[in-house]
Amino acid sequence: MELRKRWDWRKLFVILYCLVFATYMIVGLTGAEAAEFDVETGLYLPSIGLMANVTEMELKDRRLNTPDTIVGSFSENKNKTLLVGHSSTIFRNLNNIAVGDKLTYRGRLYRVTSTEVREKKDVNMAKILKAEKIDTLILMTCAGQDLGGGDASHRLIVEAVQD
Repeated sequence: MELRKRWDWRKLFVILYCLVFATYMIVGLTGAEAAEFDVETGLYLPSIGLMANVTEMELKDRRLNTPDTIVGSFSENKNKTLLVGHSSTIFRNLNNIAVGDKLTYRGRLYRVTSTEVREKKDVNMAKILKAEKIDTLILMTCAGQDLGGGDASHRLIVEAVQD
């Protein structure tokens, strides 16, 4: 009888552990970002199934530190905003975006006008960040060979203009 009770407690413990773990995997990994997405403050790319919150980034020692699981935003010139994210997380499907696709950023509609992959050494950030006559977004993420430490040999650069 005592052995039977101990066995029942073990089963109950395993069942509870599995339920808690499953709940964490379903709710915990999607994070608050997904649950609290707001199209008026975030980035929405329906063609690749992306709904992401956006945070402002600051330039520190001539570097932008990209957030891990949300999109980072940086702007220093009129009508130009750089949106960056990791290709292993938030921008994992960005390579599937096509010219003509629509996206919404902070409640405004944009149309993708170009996509290109460039070697990291050939990316001119001054040109990417220069002011524009019309509201323009540049979405950028890593591409190419993995160099380790969250870096890669190339950059995928997507340009979109406000519709």
